[in-house]
Amino acid sequence: MTGGRGLLLGAAAAALLATGDPPGLKPGGAVTVLGVWGGQELETFNRMVKPFEARTGVRVEFTGSRDLNAVLTTRIQAGNPPDLVVLPDPARMAELAAQGRLVDLGTVLDMAGLRAAYGPAWVALGSAGTRVVGIFVKAALKGLVWYRPRDLERARIQVPETFDQLMEASAALAARGTTPWAIGMESGASSGWTGGDWLGTLFLRMHGPGKYADWCQGRLPWTAPEMRAVWQAWGRIVNDPKMVFGGSRFVLSTPFGHAFAPLFLVPPRALFHFQASFIQGFIQKEFPRQRAGEDYRFFSFPAIRPEYAKAVVIAGDLVSMLRRTPQSAAFVEYLASAPAQAYWAESASGLSANRQVPLTVYPDPVSRQAAAALTQADAAVFGAGDLMPSEMSSEFWSACLSFVAHPADLDGILAGLETVREEAYHR
Repeated sequence: MTGGRGLLLGAAAAALLATGDPPGLKPGGAVTVLGVWGGQELETFNRMVKPFEARTGVRVEFTGSRDLNAVLTTRIQAGNPPDLVVLPDPARMAELAAQGRLVDLGTVLDMAGLRAAYGPAWVALGSAGTRVVGIFVKAALKGLVWYRPRDLERARIQVPETFDQLMEASAALAARGTTPWAIGMESGASSGWTGGDWLGTLFLRMHGPGKYADWCQGRLPWTAPEMRAVWQAWGRIVNDPKMVFGGSRFVLSTPFGHAFAPLFLVPPRALFHFQASFIQGFIQKEFPRQRAGEDYRFFSFPAIRPEYAKAVVIAGDLVSMLRRTPQSAAFVEYLASAPAQAYWAESASGLSANRQVPLTVYPDPVSRQAAAALTQADAAVFGAGDLMPSEMSSEFWSACLSFVAHPADLDGILAGLETVREEAYHR
């Protein structure tokens, strides 16, 4: 291998990369990309870019900004949009598509090959109407319950297969004086989004993808019986001080990226933690001696209605095209390919929705399990807050905090959300 690529990437992903070149000849020139990545994500992206640049002669010029929407809007208005933009949610993608800003990727990519690699659910998530306008670069799987196998064995608790079994196990632990759950919802200006993930997962398990879409798109009132049932189900855990480590004070004040810590204390102070696949990176950083798959694992949030058991909530970054050039077309093809996505998988920076990325590329049993669940899902939906107008999602997350602090005020909380729905969706 040249350029030390095998050392940077690792044998499995490097071998995968060697099986296919980025498309096209060497057009030279540059492709401009706007996104939010920094840190490890940007490092992984830069490693992924190198073989593409070497084989095509195209320079990839990435600009990162945490204020992506403002920067993108300014550049569009100035007539200087980037060739490609990496978007963290489909709501902004849909807005840009409605404005006629995005290139139909069906005119760029082999759609039969794309559907074979990604599956219809993932193609649909990147579509606006009949046009495909976004391709997933990487993804995360939400709705996971993290645990330590030895601690569950000592507590004589089986991994639950249904929500009723999960609640029975939680109640049994609480009755013995062992707190079942560790939850933290602090996240700066976005505090409360972890509660939104709880409610979104419960809603999907209870009511399915169709009604989930009605909720996120503003067609279902917040005061509807279906919605109330979801909040009450979450309240059985989060509003019971015997169920949650540290009670409401810990839940409201603890950063989400540290909330799993009670599971790793000696002795453990909680046995379950609800969080997405990306929390594995936080665990590895805080507890580097803990071995994924042996010292900690996860199970998917258990079924409530069997027909919705394999529907999943996801997060992810989509790449969309604002300017079609030979360079941007070649780079989008590369980004969607298994060789490119193998970089994300092996670095543990994200999961790939591309089913042609073999599970052997992932570095441990836990990430392989998450990737398998992601690609084998019957249906995939984005987190509810990511699909709502910003005004609605902010109020939703704030309402999650209010419910933890004041559970008796559920009627008022739902009524307040309903008022915002009527304004945010212009109904």
